[in-house]
Amino acid sequence: MPLKLSLKPGEKFVLNGAVVQNGDRRGVLVLQNKASVLREKDILQPEDVNTPARRIYFQVMLMYIDPAEVDKYYDDFVCRMNEFMDAIRNPEILTECVTVSRCCLQRDYYKALLSCRKLIAYEDMRLRNDPAGVSADSD
Repeated sequence: MPLKLSLKPGEKFVLNGAVVQNGDRRGVLVLQNKASVLREKDILQPEDVNTPARRIYFQVMLMYIDPAEVDKYYDDFVCRMNEFMDAIRNPEILTECVTVSRCCLQRDYYKALLSCRKLIAYEDMRLRNDPAGVSADSD
């Protein structure tokens, strides 16, 4: 099934590792076969990798857009995921961590990225609830 991308003027995206930018008008791109595509809004820049969940997302993102180096990124992903899971006690988030890991093992990196967003949302919520970033309860 084709993938249809509606692009804003000047919007960037990564297509099979290449950074592509739309022109000065809205555009539509239709991909007829399987390809790794990541929109600009879903690309995490290295300077924004500043929390445990974002470190996980970043490694999954790299596996998705740079399959030639997947083994290197996977090793870092496993370390980051283990650290994250050691610190989390919330059963739903731990289940989401397992989902991310399974997706990575199946090389379904885009689906893993979607689940990683839930980890980031949880982490953001926890950090907002406690400005110091440390919670008194064990959640």
